Amino acid sequence: MTVTASDSWQSRFDTHIMRTLGMPLRLLVRGEGAYVWDDTGKEYLDFLAGIAVNSLGHAHPVFVDAVSQQAATLAHVSNYFSTPPQLELAERLTRLTGAGEGGRAYFCNSGAEANEAAFKLARLNSTERRTRIVALENGFHGRTMGALALTGKPAMREPFEPMPAGVEHIDTSIEALDAAIDDTVAALFIEPIKGEAGVLGLPAGFLRRARELTERHGVLLVLDEIQTGVGRTGEWFSYMHDGVTPDAVTLAKGMAGGFPIGSLVTFGWASDLFSKGMHGSTFGGNPLATATANAVLTEIETAGLVENAAKRGREVRAVISEIDSPLIGELRGQGLLIGVGLTEPVAVEVSNAALDAGLIINAPNDSSLRLAPPLIIGDDEVREFGNRLRAAFAAVDGAR
Repeated sequence: MTVTASDSWQSRFDTHIMRTLGMPLRLLVRGEGAYVWDDTGKEYLDFLAGIAVNSLGHAHPVFVDAVSQQAATLAHVSNYFSTPPQLELAERLTRLTGAGEGGRAYFCNSGAEANEAAFKLARLNSTERRTRIVALENGFHGRTMGALALTGKPAMREPFEPMPAGVEHIDTSIEALDAAIDDTVAALFIEPIKGEAGVLGLPAGFLRRARELTERHGVLLVLDEIQTGVGRTGEWFSYMHDGVTPDAVTLAKGMAGGFPIGSLVTFGWASDLFSKGMHGSTFGGNPLATATANAVLTEIETAGLVENAAKRGREVRAVISEIDSPLIGELRGQGLLIGVGLTEPVAVEVSNAALDAGLIINAPNDSSLRLAPPLIIGDDEVREFGNRLRAAFAAVDGAR
C-alpha cells in the first residue's frame, strides 16, 4: 500500500480499523523507559503503561533480549508439546501467587481469556443445587461473552444479551456479601481494586469476609488480578495485603511487560476441577510468550520493583496532594495503581490537558483519573510527573 502525504493516520484508522474504538489520541512511534514519542517527535511521560501492561517501561533490555533470543530459538509448538519456558513459568507463578505444590497454571493470551477459563472453572463447581455465580456491581472482567457476563456494568452487557446464565451482581458491601453467599453459589468473582471503575478499593474487611464465607460454603473465591497483579500494588498480588489465599486468580497485563499472555492459577482443590479436553488455546503457553514472561518476572523480582511500586506510589500520591487545585478530591488505590477522584466531572478535560503537557494518564470515567506507570519509575520521573500534572490542572482551572 502506498501512503501519500494527504492520507492522515486518522483517516487511515477511520477507514480500516473496526469501529470498536474511538479515534486514538496520538500516533505513537517509539518508546524508551517511561517515555514515548509520537509521529511529530513530541515526547510524553507514560504514566499509564499501556493500562498497567508495560511493567518495565518501553524497550527495556530484558524484554528485548528475551523476545529476540526466544524468537530465534523456538516461538510456537502447539499444545501437543511442552517447552522449558512454559514449565518454568508455571512453576514460577504457583510460587509467586502462593498456590504452592497444589497449584496449577493454565496459559492463554489475555485477561479476558483468563476470566473465560475461570468462568468455566466456576461451572465445574456447579451442582444441581449450586448454580449461582456472584460478581460485583461496577466490576470489569473483560468483553468476551463469559467475561462480559461477569462484568457488573449493565450498559456494556445489554447490546449482547442474552448473556451466559447464572451470574448475579451484588453491591460491594459486606452486608450484600453476607446475604448472597450460601450453598447455592458456585463461585464469587472479585476485583481487589476496580480499575475500570476509577480505581475503587473494597471496603475494609470485605476480602477477608469473602474468604470466610466462601470457605464455609464450598464456593470458589476467584480474584481478578489482571490489573492489580504482578507487583503493581506494592505486593506481588493485591490479595496479599489482606493475608487472603484465593482458590483461583486470573492475571495478564504486566506479566510479560507488553507481550500478550494471560493465566489462570488455581489453588488446592480448585486445581482438580479441569480435566483433559475441557479447555484449551492454540497460542496459550507458547514458548515466546512464556520466555518473555519469565524474563520480565525475574527482573521485577531481582530488581526490587515490587518494593519500588510501594515506595514510588507513596511519592506520587504526595506529589498529587501538593497540587493546589479545587478539582482534586481524593486519592485511591495502592502502590502504582492510583485513582484521583475529582470534585467535578472534568476528567477528560484534565487527561487531555495532561496529554498536551506531555503526560499520559487516563480518564476511566467523568470524575476519575487513573495512573498506572511502569514499575521502573524513579526520582526523575516522579518529579517530571508532578511538573506536567500541575500544568494540566492549571490549564483546566484557568479555563473555568
